[in-house]
Amino acid sequence: MRGKLLIATPGLFDFFRRTVVLMIEHSDEGAFGVVLNRISETRIAEAVPPLAVTTGGDQLVRIGGPVASESIVVLGEFLDPDESPRLVVGDIGVVDPAEDSQIGQIQVYAGHAGWTSGQLEEEIEREAWLVEPALPRDIFDQEDVWPEVLKRRGGDHALMATMPPDPTLN
Repeated sequence: MRGKLLIATPGLFDFFRRTVVLMIEHSDEGAFGVVLNRISETRIAEAVPPLAVTTGGDQLVRIGGPVASESIVVLGEFLDPDESPRLVVGDIGVVDPAEDSQIGQIQVYAGHAGWTSGQLEEEIEREAWLVEPALPRDIFDQEDVWPEVLKRRGGDHALMATMPPDPTLN
């Protein structure tokens, strides 16, 4: 599932409500990804000063998930993708700030989403998640990617994309 998006269905009412998760790793041992559309109020310059040079410092840290919220995951655009073994989608992959220097734009995530062996498969089977191929623009170009990827799926999913965050206010 590396490079796929998990789109939360309306039945999820926990941390993952209306989220889109980019899957970074998936194996028999479990799965790992970052939530693309949860934004914190903390600037990268405050949280990770060395990365402020790359981002200009004003960019906000995103909340990658409820696991290990004190750690960071950095996704970036590799200027020479052939040199990176950590690509996830297109020329975007996991950046090691200490080693990778040929990087374009980046996105910093505090924490990540994780599943134990078989847990994610069970959640997909229960229809908690829809699975969609990721596009590079999903990572950098959209603040609220949830309705956008639902519209891209079309049909009933496009209608679901118009659902307000609080249906009682409809």
